[in-house]
Amino acid sequence: KDSRSGFEKRPGQYKPKSFNDNANYSKSYTPKYDSDSKATSADLNDNQWSNLGGKKAKEISKNVDENGFIKRPKRELRERKPSAKLSFEENRRVGPSKPPMVEESRLISKLPPKIKAKVEKEEFEDKSKDIIRLNKYISNAGLCSRREADELIASGQIQVNGSVVTEMGYKVLKTDVVKYGRKILSREKFVYILLNKPKDFITTTEDPEDRKTVMDLLKNACDERIYPIGRLDRMTTGLLLVTNDGELTEKLSHPSNNIKKVYQVELDKPLTNEDYDKIKSGIELEDGMIKADDLAFITPDNEVIGIEIHSGKNRIVRRIFESLGYVVKKLDRTTYAGLTKKDLPRGKWRFLTEKELIRLKYLI
Repeated sequence: KDSRSGFEKRPGQYKPKSFNDNANYSKSYTPKYDSDSKATSADLNDNQWSNLGGKKAKEISKNVDENGFIKRPKRELRERKPSAKLSFEENRRVGPSKPPMVEESRLISKLPPKIKAKVEKEEFEDKSKDIIRLNKYISNAGLCSRREADELIASGQIQVNGSVVTEMGYKVLKTDVVKYGRKILSREKFVYILLNKPKDFITTTEDPEDRKTVMDLLKNACDERIYPIGRLDRMTTGLLLVTNDGELTEKLSHPSNNIKKVYQVELDKPLTNEDYDKIKSGIELEDGMIKADDLAFITPDNEVIGIEIHSGKNRIVRRIFESLGYVVKKLDRTTYAGLTKKDLPRGKWRFLTEKELIRLKYLI
């Protein structure tokens, strides 16, 4: 017998001492459940069992498991709808799924008063007559930068309304038909994407050796033809800006604009104080003198260095350290033109915000 309930213990169930088939039972009675949502026969005292009646007691005894717990009815599981799978490219996107509004007038309206007046003065000539310089028109079409557009014009590869134009500074209406070869050029919607490049990807739009390129990470990101600004080595990681804005590309690429870039460098051995001073004061390389804008030790062992530099020369950071006898084990660009890797994991990309665009286009 169970010491608590007084029931005769039988294998697989608990049974009361006697059943009264004619007894009335309370329909409002609800078995008491413990914290695990299970009820036991020990929770029912003698009076409660006697009030249940034989029929009800038999039903309960059938629903008692071998441990004396009343079996809990199985819940009907709702059929879950299969969630829509994100594409490979969508899984790499961070942040909003659509780029911000990048209409030039909208961006200019949000500038500080003094800078706004300066920008409007520079743009007044073209906007007041609803005309645009031919090289800017070509650049806005995403074909190339303004400087490269001047070369195309000078070589006679551009036609306006069916006539070849070679004059520098030529202006066109926005309604004119401009052709490059057989292709009619039209202004594209500008797109600006920030990518945290992983290693083993080539910074180019196409590779004849069929190696992985950064464009493989941006497939279906947009319909416009976009291209990276500047280059990162195959094994170099970090920030890369990708766009179809030829004017911004020229601005960020030209050495005279001194666009700051910050790299984190991991060396094969500690950087000596002597070599530290050499990098700060300037080093003579095969293509001229180069010096860091700023330099700092990141780890106590002096093997991880932070370097700020504005030069856009090919492999410049690696060549600085290699010229002093160091091997660069890892190289990561952490900051580019004021943009950082915050909330942007390796291999992911996002659209630039409106605030970032205003800063890039007008404030640097």
